[in-house]
Amino acid sequence: MTEDDILLGIGLTVALAVGCQILASRLRVPALILLLPAGFAAGALTDDVRSDNLLGPAFSPLVSVSVSVILYDAGLGLDLRHLKGATRTVVLRLMVLGVVLTWGCVFGLGPALFGVPLAVASMIGIILVVSGPTVVGPLLEHVRPSDQVRRVLMWEGSLIDPVGGILGAVVFHSLVSGGLQTGHFRFVAFFAGTALGLAGGAIGVALLWFTLRRLRLGETLGTLAQLATVVVVAAGCDMVYDDTGLIAAIVTGLTVANLPGLDMPTRRPFFETLVQLIIGLLFISISATVTPKSVVPVLLPTLVLVIVLIAVVRPLVALLSTQGTNLVAGERAFIGWMAPRGIVAASTATTFSASLTDAGLRGAGKILPVTFLVIVGTVVVYALTARPVAGRLGVTRPERARPLLVGGDPWVVDLARALRTAELDVLMWAGGAQERQRITQAGIELVTGELIAVATDPQARLEGVTAVFLLTADDDFNALASIVMADSVDGPVYRVGPPPGGEGAVAPYTVGRTLFGPELVRHVVTDRHERGARFHVQPARTPRLPGYDVLFVVRRDGRLEPVTEALPAPGAQDDTLVLLGPAPPTG
Repeated sequence: MTEDDILLGIGLTVALAVGCQILASRLRVPALILLLPAGFAAGALTDDVRSDNLLGPAFSPLVSVSVSVILYDAGLGLDLRHLKGATRTVVLRLMVLGVVLTWGCVFGLGPALFGVPLAVASMIGIILVVSGPTVVGPLLEHVRPSDQVRRVLMWEGSLIDPVGGILGAVVFHSLVSGGLQTGHFRFVAFFAGTALGLAGGAIGVALLWFTLRRLRLGETLGTLAQLATVVVVAAGCDMVYDDTGLIAAIVTGLTVANLPGLDMPTRRPFFETLVQLIIGLLFISISATVTPKSVVPVLLPTLVLVIVLIAVVRPLVALLSTQGTNLVAGERAFIGWMAPRGIVAASTATTFSASLTDAGLRGAGKILPVTFLVIVGTVVVYALTARPVAGRLGVTRPERARPLLVGGDPWVVDLARALRTAELDVLMWAGGAQERQRITQAGIELVTGELIAVATDPQARLEGVTAVFLLTADDDFNALASIVMADSVDGPVYRVGPPPGGEGAVAPYTVGRTLFGPELVRHVVTDRHERGARFHVQPARTPRLPGYDVLFVVRRDGRLEPVTEALPAPGAQDDTLVLLGPAPPTG
């Protein structure tokens, strides 16, 4: 390839990777639905995007290291406090039974469906046991299932990838050393590879502890130190034994995220951006290596395999794994309808297919196209059906807003009553015993102290909360909490405006989302309420009386939009308004 060809290939790959994700966000569909066919079509139209032409022998190591970075980032998002009880039991069963039943199914059907020897069927089966956070995460964001279901599926997807990767490496080396015949699975190599990955993870944790805790590197250098550590440790482990770097990466991320003394932020803008770019580049690059000529002969047999995996194997695995747990029938059924294949399956298939083909194993060339079609089939089926299936099973979180009001003054409690009248699921939190008693007497759900721990713990998350409204009488607390909690809520954080010319240490100098505009700051709302003003809920089509100020607009679909200086939020006819009435005249 000429220099111009290489530059064109790089540009097309990046453009497709980013463009597909932007388009997917606009269409509200998982990006993989667009990335896979875009890469396949690009590879069929031009050789310039084929990674084997662009990178040559460097492609496979780069894929392995890139997947390690993805798994490290996934490990950072796993909280061990949530891996307990039924969640831990189900995850462990899903991994063990999923590996055994998936591999056994493909091993048994492979020779009949694809006309390949048992050795190739065994390799395909072990590749397809993985799932992965790169596909499960976006689908769960699209579906919004219950918290317990989300935790089970995210833990399973994150942990099965490195386990499946090391199993694939062991099967590959067993086939090569066993004369390309089955029956030579090396258990010692599997446990040795696992131990190597765990050791690599321990080294990674030690390096990050030294750089982040002892050297106290800032955000920029600390992020670079994390990236360098993951790459070095993963590359070093892979040099000793294939795919052990995946275990090292997930162990490193999981450990540093849960290690006391290392305050890893919940949201990591650089890593999130890097991971999104890597996912796009990998799927475009890998799918571009699959040729139409290799896909056509295995298309119909793979369709049969996908149907068996989705309709028989996964439901059976979920049924056995959730037996005897506190998961309800709908949750158990949805877990049985979520097992898409992702980037680890694609990367291992790319590596092992080429190596076994070069070694002379008959039918090894079918490993990559079969894996590619299984990825496409499972992703498309689950992406298109997961949301309606979750709705029918009753495991989705309510679409309507679920705001958290922080504060326990009388006007705040009355505002919570008004929002609940608008059919919103309102939560409240307050620090004082009298305030908490006032909330309880009003019949409003009082959250535990753990939910507000995000004010001091950057690793905590407010699960299920769509927006936070800081309404305490302490303006400095409101200002500081709005900054700290912004990265720990799946939604916006607002605070009531401080009095103009206030003497606070922080509030007068803090920018951010301020409620109700400049005229309705905290002391004005408090004073009007004390003088008898009350909150009212009415349809937006009803004429508004003089002296009534709009505070919130509840949209027809249940979204809650507060009135701010930047967002007046006029209501449409089908919306509902929450207003603050005037104080009655004295005397």
